[in-house]
Amino acid sequence: MAALVHFYALHSKLIDQIGINAIFALSLSLTLQAGQLALANAAFGGIAAYVASLLSLSRGWPLEVTTLIGALSAGFVGALIGLPVTRLRGVFLAIATIGFGEIALIVENNLSVTGGAEGLSQIPNQTTTWEIYLVLAVLAFFFWRLRSTRAGWAIAAIREDEFAAASFGIDPTRVKFWTFVGSAVIAGIAGSLYAHENFFIAPGDWGFARMVDILVYCVIGGAASPWGAMIGAALISVLPEAVRFLHDYRDIVDGLILLLVVIFAPQGIAGLWSRDLRARRVAEPVEERA
Repeated sequence: MAALVHFYALHSKLIDQIGINAIFALSLSLTLQAGQLALANAAFGGIAAYVASLLSLSRGWPLEVTTLIGALSAGFVGALIGLPVTRLRGVFLAIATIGFGEIALIVENNLSVTGGAEGLSQIPNQTTTWEIYLVLAVLAFFFWRLRSTRAGWAIAAIREDEFAAASFGIDPTRVKFWTFVGSAVIAGIAGSLYAHENFFIAPGDWGFARMVDILVYCVIGGAASPWGAMIGAALISVLPEAVRFLHDYRDIVDGLILLLVVIFAPQGIAGLWSRDLRARRVAEPVEERA
């Protein structure tokens, strides 16, 4: 027990960051499950982070209230953006959402209320490790239950074949809209927790580099798998610390790992696991006959 306490004391910041990154990864995983390459999650996280931080600084409201309002604010903006962009597909959706992220970044850089390029500081440090992982556990349970619901089947059907899903009475536009809004809300939760864990936020925290990081979590773990997304987030969060001894070569190692995964495991870590399970199921009848 003492060893665990000592380990947490040394790595508490990293442990918290892993949990927050996993929540960001789940936000993108939701839209990827519906076949949407929507890359605005960092922007939604930034919107919620600023709303929650400003409420904490000006009103002194507790984390639970500010996170809820921040997430709902991100969801509201997601609904406004989602009405036109969820009608787009593939690379056009990706470009449109990247464009929204750049607009959000410009606005945050130029508004006085957000602190401009200097950002906001002295944000109350209210986020605790147990709250981060409680949120993560609730979201994991939600994704687990979603797979066996009508909404989950509709999302999977749209990902496989949007036109075939429509022929069975599923409204692809409606389903994609609500997954987009849900993704914005989850990203908003992650952004609010991040702001209250780091004391300080700036527009650069929510730029294109953050969106690439979130995308890499899902690519490494498994694009359409929430479990893979969480594993990918944990791996990529820990990796910089694990290869810190390489100093200037750390980025090369990160890039090499991503390249190897894309080449040898295009479906991510979760894809390797699924492939192994399928291989075992195929082999079992053969072994029984032998």
